[in-house]
Amino acid sequence: MTDEQLPAQVFPNRFPEAVDSRPGVPRDHCDCFSQVRVSPPGAATPFHAEIQDTGAPGWLRLLELIEEAAADGREEFRPLPELSPEERRQIVTLPASIGRLTAVRTLVLYGSNLVRIPPEIGGMTSLEEFSPYTSRRLHWFPYEITRCARLVNSTVSTRSVYGNHKYRPPFPRLLPPGDTALDRDGLDPARWGTTAARTCSVCTGPVPATGPHQAWLSRTVATDVLPMLVNACSQACLDALPPGTKGYIPTPHRGGAIGQPPRR
Repeated sequence: MTDEQLPAQVFPNRFPEAVDSRPGVPRDHCDCFSQVRVSPPGAATPFHAEIQDTGAPGWLRLLELIEEAAADGREEFRPLPELSPEERRQIVTLPASIGRLTAVRTLVLYGSNLVRIPPEIGGMTSLEEFSPYTSRRLHWFPYEITRCARLVNSTVSTRSVYGNHKYRPPFPRLLPPGDTALDRDGLDPARWGTTAARTCSVCTGPVPATGPHQAWLSRTVATDVLPMLVNACSQACLDALPPGTKGYIPTPHRGGAIGQPPRR
């Protein structure tokens, strides 16, 4: 049977919300590092410093959608098509209440404007499929995502993440905790990457008042290698972390001017 004689196949549209990725729809762009070529030697990469506007209509609507999903126990959560393009643009992180969606098996965040995901995603204990595809400003993930033990499928724009195998963009430099007490629910994301760190990513114990002990670790999560930010309570918890995925930096590290394996 020739190609011309083969029956036509119809493939389902997995991401119907992609229609709003067309030109003219407002969306923020990112120039943290090149997503089409290798970063030059010695390049420095910052964290995104945006802080979520918790009074924005998009944020308030997202809170409502999470409450609805938690109440009805749905297994798929695809919130962005429920928002207008401008409301989507207002969402730069997810609410901590995302951890209440313990029945959700599929989480789709196609084309989001996210710059970070909260550690509470680790509470989504039924999660099996995670799709933040084309979220070009999402460069890292919380280590707590490894608590989603059933997570087996992912669709991540890996060119957009730190240390990816194709372009090896550098990781932001992590600094040790300071000497003064901090508001652990009001951290500066330009300094810490996150806006809150009260619980250890490793042992779930309390983070010191002076701030978390941080490290980067690239490991396979579902079907992608993700760079994960660890916010630990102590150096001992950092020392207890598993090794990185083969072909990536093999041990937890603080980023900055650190040598990465050659790109593939």
